[in-house]
Amino acid sequence: MAAGRLMIELKAERMRSVVVEQDAAMVEALTAAGFTLKRLVPPGWTLKVLDFPALLAAVSRARPALIVHLASQVAVTTSVKNPREDFEINALGTFNVLEAARAQTEPPAVFYASTNKVYGGLETVPVVLEGGRYRYRDLPGGVDESQPLDFHSPYGCSKGAGDQYVRDYARIYGLRTVVFRQSCIYGQRQFGVEDQGWVAHFVIAAALDRPITIYGDGQQVRDLLDVRDLVALYEAAWTRLDRASGQVFNVGGGPANSLAIWSEFGPLLAELAGRPIPVTRAGWRPGDQPVFISDNTRAARVLGWEPRIAVRDGLRDLWNWVTANPELFR
Repeated sequence: MAAGRLMIELKAERMRSVVVEQDAAMVEALTAAGFTLKRLVPPGWTLKVLDFPALLAAVSRARPALIVHLASQVAVTTSVKNPREDFEINALGTFNVLEAARAQTEPPAVFYASTNKVYGGLETVPVVLEGGRYRYRDLPGGVDESQPLDFHSPYGCSKGAGDQYVRDYARIYGLRTVVFRQSCIYGQRQFGVEDQGWVAHFVIAAALDRPITIYGDGQQVRDLLDVRDLVALYEAAWTRLDRASGQVFNVGGGPANSLAIWSEFGPLLAELAGRPIPVTRAGWRPGDQPVFISDNTRAARVLGWEPRIAVRDGLRDLWNWVTANPELFR
């Protein structure tokens, strides 16, 4: 359970930034995109977003142009078990990052990794079940940013609080902030577990013959976005910061990269494994959306971005990475 395990300085021709970071997949994707990474704290040390004096000192020392805030408590189930810790990491931690940025003589921009969970269970959005998957009756392009917020679960509340603080620091203090309400992100070097990172969790479990539990009927639909495409979005937002600043973007794989979590994902996984994948069934989890697909229209219009990596290709790359590195999961 990390509150920002480390800070990394990123250097490239067009940007110098600090990432409050705990996501190995994001580090890998940034490296592949041509960024040079430098630790701001020695290996084995931690820098927590709840430690405001240390955070402020690190940001002041680095003098970044951009902070990409990824550090969070990421599991809905954990937020239900320990809502105080969830609130402190996600809400107070984000507040600390914003204050550390605001305190600088030349305040850096702040990118915030929010979540589609700020829209809650979407109970008022009509959904139909057909062909082994749920779909929106009236939203063929998915959910856009005009959808009312509904912070279902402590996790939704804490991430939603951070989401709105990041937006408001642009309004009130003129901080250059961007909120990304992210759908299902997956990719190489993602160490997914049952509570978070379900795509990588399923791939790892199938590759290593570990059990998989399907909650609900397995026909819930999610749009999947490869982490390399997410990095491309962050870079697009940085290069067009004058247009992106103060805005919120829904971001995911979109309709073309959506899958039912087992009725469609399961056969793809079996194809990669070359054998059937056994699963255990369990009931629906609280707040689980029958379908979530992001409408990426605003990101396309404002930033000129759209997903490039087809879900089949991304899953194959993830499978190949897991099977080539089994020692990482033992």
